[in-house]
Amino acid sequence: MGARPIVLSIAGYDPSSGAGVTADIKTAAALGCYAVTCITALTVQSTQGVFGVEPVRAELVRQTLFRLADDVAIAAVRIGMLGSGEVAGVVADFLRQSKPPNVVLDPVLRSSSGASLVDAQGLGVIRERLLPLCDVITPNVDEAAELVGENSGAVASSDSWESTLPRIRGLAAKLHEIGCQGVVITGGHLAEANDYLSVWDAGRITEQVFPGVRLDSRATHGTGCAFATALACGLARGHSLPEAVDGAKAYVRRAILEAYAVGQGNGPMNHLYGLDEPN
Repeated sequence: MGARPIVLSIAGYDPSSGAGVTADIKTAAALGCYAVTCITALTVQSTQGVFGVEPVRAELVRQTLFRLADDVAIAAVRIGMLGSGEVAGVVADFLRQSKPPNVVLDPVLRSSSGASLVDAQGLGVIRERLLPLCDVITPNVDEAAELVGENSGAVASSDSWESTLPRIRGLAAKLHEIGCQGVVITGGHLAEANDYLSVWDAGRITEQVFPGVRLDSRATHGTGCAFATALACGLARGHSLPEAVDGAKAYVRRAILEAYAVGQGNGPMNHLYGLDEPN
């Protein structure tokens, strides 16, 4: 077997392994990549919610990132939960100095249960320093609105795609204005679970809609992490951005459909679907 592309996951630790670095390891393995990781924050978390967050010391994050970059050939990066402004600043410094390829930012600002996963300083660093250093970002509608300083209340999960698209297109345009090159606004929570890709290149915008169907499932914990990591894996394996988006969307859908029950709340997808069942 040949060497697998190495994907760096910079994210938090979820003890239930539905999201964060442990989930990213599973996603990378399923998609033919090898994950190296840098934990940015510890959480007290289960399928029933997030009950506590403690960021990792920024200097430890710095040392981890630069030691990894000195040792392995990083083919792509997935950035998730950052936890604090200090950690976000360290990650921005690392990207600026090391210049790894195929940087995917999943702007994890709060959990699905409403817990804040980054402080105000961290949000500012993401907006001002991180966004211009990334090749593509993968916010949902709420996250995209928060990044551009707007209220996302104009989009409801029951709205039609025709009424939602102009709002999503406007959010993407504003993200481009503040430095984003590629933007994927994910729509898994919308009535029509379409994802919207917008790319700014040489002064013009190209866009593409990836159709989807909303799934009625409780196995939705960590879907944003899985999508962003799968996208990073696709880029690491040499796929174009549209091909990587399409592949990531298909992976998440199948992993939700193949999920099995874990925990009493919103459980994880089956990141490793397709592998042989245990004896």
